[in-house]
Amino acid sequence: MIAPARPSGTEWRPPRVGCSVSETTTSGGRRVSRRRLLLGGSAAGLGAAGVAAYAARDDLARMWWRLPGIEKPRTAGAVDQPGAEWIAASGANWRWADRPDDYPIDRVVIHVVQGSYDDAVRVFKDPRHLAAAHYIVRRDGHIAQMVRELDVAFHAGNRPYNERSIGIEHEGFVSRPSSFTDAMYRSSARLTASICERYGIPRDREHIVGHVEVPGTDHTDPGRHWDWDRYMRLVRAVRVKRAAG
Repeated sequence: MIAPARPSGTEWRPPRVGCSVSETTTSGGRRVSRRRLLLGGSAAGLGAAGVAAYAARDDLARMWWRLPGIEKPRTAGAVDQPGAEWIAASGANWRWADRPDDYPIDRVVIHVVQGSYDDAVRVFKDPRHLAAAHYIVRRDGHIAQMVRELDVAFHAGNRPYNERSIGIEHEGFVSRPSSFTDAMYRSSARLTASICERYGIPRDREHIVGHVEVPGTDHTDPGRHWDWDRYMRLVRAVRVKRAAG
């Protein structure tokens, strides 16, 4: 559901800075890889005391992209789901991250827009909305990706769930059974199965949940007309080809 739903707690977004995506420069002008920065902070000029201080505040694996001179590598317009259309959500509606390295992904959250596909695209692009899902599935099965899976989308209304999950919106209304077409179910099931394959998520109802099942939420979607038995059969039936290499 696309009504604004701030995640609990304060969502912090790091400043974007122009520098190498894979290495940074120390005060002495030496180039240092991101991995070395993580595993040996003193090499980047932090010193043992500085590394200890960072470690005391947070896990270093979640901290590298917050440090000056580093930006997570990305390709403009890239999608995680083959065949999806990239449409960027407003940066106010999601938070930069490095999932699953900083936050393990173990949930898929199913939403229903309470409106049209175009409505969802419009509000997810609106910085005033303060919410967006990673994907939107249209009635005809078309999929738009609006937030990268490595990033935290503000979709669940619960900060820990935002950090651990991928959100999929579906065009339609919870009160209209006709909203949920065969093309939508099948396309969404392929998407969910692919996400489960990418992150080793079990294809069961403990790990594939409705928005209504997120702790603390006041949303009711996907609603009583969403056919969970049918959907889960379709998800389990999908056979995802593993990438070679």
